[in-house]
Amino acid sequence: MVLALCPTLLPYPGLGAAATQEELRAFESVDRISLWKLLRQYGVPKKLVNIIRNSYNGLQCKIMHGRQLTDAFPIRTGVTQGCLLSPFLFLLVVDYIMKTFTSEGKRGVQWTSMMQLDDLDFTDDLTLLSHTQQQMQVKTTKVAATSASIGLNTHKGKSKILKFNSESTDPIELNSQTLEEVDTFTYLGSIISEQGESDADVRARIGKARAAFLQLKNIWDSKQLSTNLKVRLFNSNVNTVILYGAETWRNTSNILMTVQVFINKCLHRILNVCRPETVSNSLVWERTNQLPAEETIRKRRWK
Repeated sequence: MVLALCPTLLPYPGLGAAATQEELRAFESVDRISLWKLLRQYGVPKKLVNIIRNSYNGLQCKIMHGRQLTDAFPIRTGVTQGCLLSPFLFLLVVDYIMKTFTSEGKRGVQWTSMMQLDDLDFTDDLTLLSHTQQQMQVKTTKVAATSASIGLNTHKGKSKILKFNSESTDPIELNSQTLEEVDTFTYLGSIISEQGESDADVRARIGKARAAFLQLKNIWDSKQLSTNLKVRLFNSNVNTVILYGAETWRNTSNILMTVQVFINKCLHRILNVCRPETVSNSLVWERTNQLPAEETIRKRRWK
């Protein structure tokens, strides 16, 4: 999604900055008293809040150290690991943090003529978006302060600033500490660059897909397995790796060719086509029931 937004930021002379902020010890550090209040604030009936709160009363933990368990000690913060309700409770906290600063004014990027986008969130990975350094500074400070009020601490070492098409050299600070400015950073498995290009992300995806393909060498060399089964394994274990996030790529002829060349090599290996034998790409696609990479990516793109 951030990759898809990059082209909308580039035409602006101001700052389009994406600051990823990962909450430190997120699940374990949420203040429970604040959490119960939030549940009521979001309209959860008091009876249900009491049931949830009672399930947390008296929780204890032991730690394995040196092959021995420590004495039990009480756990007074955070949500329970492994509980199906915990992700919902934590996302409620994140939603509260985001709504707190977005309700105070428009400081996001212009996504459509009528809509601004302030942030993108996935569990404890938060991306803040703004057109100016001043707006980004206000948002960063506000998010950190609101997070701290309910027990979450922003990880300064993992918080990065990425500027798009900006002449501003002013830093973004968090608690008097300057956040690192980078040319690229990885967000949810995709590499985001300051130019909004997808080349680096595609190269990384091909590297990971190549490693996944080589791990299944015995599968491709097997004489007992059918070609159909090998292709199915390729689609589920290799193709999914290389096409992860393809919906947001800024496709160029070079990117499409690079992806297609890699896929063709894999399919040739699966079909056991070796030099000097030559088989046309169209015939390889027909034998393996594959579409050209360009068509596959186009079908996956967000509408």
